[in-house]
Amino acid sequence: MSQQQSADNVSIDDIPVDIDNTQSEDIDPADVPDEIKSITRGLAGEHPPTNPLVVLKAARWWHIHGKGGTDPAFRWAIEWARHLATDTPSDVGRFDEFLKYLVTVGFADEPHELQ
Repeated sequence: MSQQQSADNVSIDDIPVDIDNTQSEDIDPADVPDEIKSITRGLAGEHPPTNPLVVLKAARWWHIHGKGGTDPAFRWAIEWARHLATDTPSDVGRFDEFLKYLVTVGFADEPHELQ
């Protein structure tokens, strides 16, 4: 069954893409879809997702709605997907940057609360 989509609100994989809020520096945690919020929190936790397609779904959302290719959540998701695909160590510095970014956008008050 097909859904009607307006020109300023489309969806990919049932995750809405708000065209008016693309490449934004200001992320409000309330605007992050629940599925993306869950994946993002999982990427910060002790048992992150192990399915690269799930991780890339979050990466795509952060790239579109965050700071593009420089968004720390996007960069960490790509780094984690690379780790899963190649079984090589991930960049700890990028992970720390990701945690600090999640605090900045309001996912937690302190980085340790995310893990």
